[in-house]
Amino acid sequence: MRAFYSFLFYLLIPFIVVRLLWRGIKAPAYRCRWAERFAFYNKKHAQGVIWFHAVSVGEAEALFPLVRQIQKQHPDARLLITTTTPTGSARVKAVMKESVEHVYLPYDIPCAVNRFMRCFKPRIAVIMETEIWPNLFACCGKNEIPLYIINARLSEKSARGYQKIPSLVLPALAQVKLIATQTEEDSNRFIAAGAEKEKVKTLGNIKFDVEIPRETIEQGLQLKANLFGDRFVWLIASTHKDEEAIFLEIYKEIKQKMPELLLVIVPRHPERFGEVKKLCEQHQLAVVMRTADEACQQNADIYLADTMGELKMLYAAADVAFVGGSMVSVGGHNVLEAAAVGVPVLFGPYMANFKEIAQGVLQEDAAIQCQNKDDIVSAMTALYADPEYRGQFIEKGKAFVRQNQGAITRICEILDLAISKNPEH
Repeated sequence: MRAFYSFLFYLLIPFIVVRLLWRGIKAPAYRCRWAERFAFYNKKHAQGVIWFHAVSVGEAEALFPLVRQIQKQHPDARLLITTTTPTGSARVKAVMKESVEHVYLPYDIPCAVNRFMRCFKPRIAVIMETEIWPNLFACCGKNEIPLYIINARLSEKSARGYQKIPSLVLPALAQVKLIATQTEEDSNRFIAAGAEKEKVKTLGNIKFDVEIPRETIEQGLQLKANLFGDRFVWLIASTHKDEEAIFLEIYKEIKQKMPELLLVIVPRHPERFGEVKKLCEQHQLAVVMRTADEACQQNADIYLADTMGELKMLYAAADVAFVGGSMVSVGGHNVLEAAAVGVPVLFGPYMANFKEIAQGVLQEDAAIQCQNKDDIVSAMTALYADPEYRGQFIEKGKAFVRQNQGAITRICEILDLAISKNPEH
């Protein structure tokens, strides 16, 4: 079955290249570094690495605290982080700088995977969340590279899909030493998909172990003082296409009741910065760009964050935050960063990607879920009118994050043992 899968993947390569070209129209970074995606490198890289893979920005952000802990425990070890997206790549380089090696994960075709393994000769492999690649996993097994899936999650739909192709999925999962899942539900789904029960452990979600440096909070408060003044700041984070228009309409509706309201929009993808600015102007709203570094005068309606990697700082500058990707059927984004920073959190009905976190934060009355525009207007009106009410959400949000921390420590103990058992040759 894997041979047939590889054959199909080779056939798809021209279409994958066309897709990269198409995505490169709006995001030029997709047109760069293609050679890495086929494991061709223009320089010699470190070998005997501890290898981590995180698909994009969200997974990378969650991974960084774990990587730093491994660096403390093994200061002489060489680390590699691979990503799939340019935004994930940019975040790795911005945060970890030269302390780790970084390349794109190669496509799951035998020749590319083999070149990747020969180049880096990983000591262990650590894959974040839901990435299961048959050829990559088989190559780890062939080269006796201990393979771990951490912070693993699996939806009911994906589990059913895997069950339909057991001849491809079972051999891949057989190469894994441990699947460290976020929840018991995830554990049960991996087992149902074919993972050996003794290899699956529920260790929690490392996204609860989010790091918010004091410096980041101070920068956010300074930004608010310098650029926002006495404006009531409503931040909409990680927005997607068709989502900003919803909030622009709501802003115009509630602005009359909240004259000092300022809407801060942080689009999820940098290629959409220009598109969102144009949309705001079509709504006849005055826009100040983050990169302009200008104060928001009273006539400014929108502060558009056209930068990357500043979301935590911007949360610290906000009075209320709405986490996007949840008013359109994207599946939502991580609400824990906002809660950990200390800002009241709202989100929409589409939270499939963070189902357990959404359920947990709502059970603790530490956030508000809004099903529609009317719910958002109602929630914003209540939060604006009552500072004590806002404070309750801040304290409950921070407590919810603290109560669920510890996954990184548990995972580190396992990886530390694996690294010690597999010294660099």
